[in-house]
Amino acid sequence: MPNRATAPVGAPCWIDLNTSDPDRSRAFYGELFGWTANEPAEQFGGYFTFARDGVEVAGCMAAQPGMGQADVWTTYFATDDVTKTLEATVAHGGQIRSGPMVVGDLGTLAVVADPGAVPFGLWQADQFAGFTVLGESAAPSWFELRSRVYDAAVAFYRDTLRWDIHVMADTAQFRYTTARDPGGNGWLAGIADGAGEPADAPTAWSVYIGVDDADAALDTIVRLGGAALGEAVDSPYGRFAAVADPAGARFTLVGLDQATPAG
Repeated sequence: MPNRATAPVGAPCWIDLNTSDPDRSRAFYGELFGWTANEPAEQFGGYFTFARDGVEVAGCMAAQPGMGQADVWTTYFATDDVTKTLEATVAHGGQIRSGPMVVGDLGTLAVVADPGAVPFGLWQADQFAGFTVLGESAAPSWFELRSRVYDAAVAFYRDTLRWDIHVMADTAQFRYTTARDPGGNGWLAGIADGAGEPADAPTAWSVYIGVDDADAALDTIVRLGGAALGEAVDSPYGRFAAVADPAGARFTLVGLDQATPAG
């Protein structure tokens, strides 16, 4: 997917990390991806952003007591009318967790949950569109949900975020649906059937971050105190590795130049 000035409606447009250890997160992601941590914005509770080559790609904030799960990455989806999207969220079986909240002149946010109780964010941009670099090394590159209520989840995101959906696989072994950019600029996100996942497996939107070499990045993560959550796996779309940072926040590496041709 090419870089963009603004995100189409329904597209992932921002990611941020809720962390129990902001200082360690700055150091970890700085060394892993070469991200620079900008100064905290005191007017926004100490929220700060990570930049890649001077361009903001992610946010981070210290976990607040009583405000939900710490050490988790959240994906935000673009909307052109957050109020209507919140109404659609409830109408189609989701829940409103917080907001809407105006964030200065940057935009308006809300946090909701889908029918499987998986949280995600909504962002109606004003002066801040979210990330504009994606699908490159050290940048957000894919977004995927493994849902235990797959059929309900697909219908929910289709109707709430106005997704143009395409079924990529529908077999007893593997079910997968993707959303296409209505402007024709590639794919936005995917939903996999997670009904067969272990009962204690987390269900959340997974952020894929691009790297040049997934195996080298995996070694760096372990060296920096993070964890590999399985072996790296080859695919036609890149080499994938599920990982966690030192505080336990999960994400996925994708080796963008390590695609394995099908067949």
